[in-house]
Amino acid sequence: MHRGGDPFGAPTRGPRDPLDAISGLAAHGVQAFELHAEDLIPWGSRLAERDDLIRKARRRMEDTGVVCVACGSDMFVDPVFKDGGMVSNEARVRSLAIERYTAAIDVGHLLGAPLFNIWGGRDGAEVDAGRSPIDALKRLRDGFNALADYIARQGYAMRLSIEPKPNEPRGDLYLSTVGHVLGFIATLDHPERVGVVPELAHAALAGLNPAHEVAHALYAGKLFGIHLNAQRPLRFDQDLRFGGANLKDGFFVVKLLEEEDWPGPRTFDARPYRTTDEQGVWVFVEGCIRAYQILAEKVRQFRDDPEVRQILQDIKRWDTAEVDEAAEPGGAPRVFPYERLDHLVLEILMGTR
Repeated sequence: MHRGGDPFGAPTRGPRDPLDAISGLAAHGVQAFELHAEDLIPWGSRLAERDDLIRKARRRMEDTGVVCVACGSDMFVDPVFKDGGMVSNEARVRSLAIERYTAAIDVGHLLGAPLFNIWGGRDGAEVDAGRSPIDALKRLRDGFNALADYIARQGYAMRLSIEPKPNEPRGDLYLSTVGHVLGFIATLDHPERVGVVPELAHAALAGLNPAHEVAHALYAGKLFGIHLNAQRPLRFDQDLRFGGANLKDGFFVVKLLEEEDWPGPRTFDARPYRTTDEQGVWVFVEGCIRAYQILAEKVRQFRDDPEVRQILQDIKRWDTAEVDEAAEPGGAPRVFPYERLDHLVLEILMGTR
């Protein structure tokens, strides 16, 4: 769990035992969690140490009823990967990246995680003269093929996913948006094994509509997970509490997930404010959950509102109309009441309707 540190200051909260974190999440209404393998098991631990920590974590999960829905690796913090993991110009570093990922995949499997999610935070560049982006994509392809093959050989009931982000910590990341990732997945040997985990803040960093990003993954059958949070434009990656900014963006993402009956877990990738104390962390956790519940209720209110229903029915009526019926005299297209519809969204969100 994030300790409040940032590039300009040290952590403001102490370390939290990962087993206590599981218990705390359960006590505050959380049903599932994601983790980096290294959050539980420091890299370089001996096998016996790993197995002991896994055994304790599984016992705590069984006691609380909380499950692990995804695992990843925080190898992006290790200086050896400063110029990338799977895209590094050094073959030995690329091999080490695969070793780190496969070790983390083993941890995820032992915790029962059905998904291994990769955010390649160092797989990018500041100096394009130093590495062809084509070479980088080929190396990424080789890496993801190797990981998918490893999972298949081990017989793990686990899929792979890619979390896109346009930049930060690198100047530019190669797998920047859902569209980039969908195009990349199509080049893999087994594209059916790999999907996307969009993050709302990352879409905002790219200047994109988060609901549209999620919709592309859904439409392609590739929405393997989602990271819900909030982000103000033209900022660093803020990872704000879900609902902490851009309520309309959050509303339309929730609307999409609920109306499409997406079966996956609603997971939050967000950080408490640096000014938050230890107890405030749990206020933050509860706030994320409550924000989703509120927006889901607003989605139902929007769907059931008589005026909204009438407007949407009137719009849909023209979806199958003949061309000569759909146009006004003189060939002008119809004007739909989008101004009113958008205002109704505002009134519903603000609780004035």
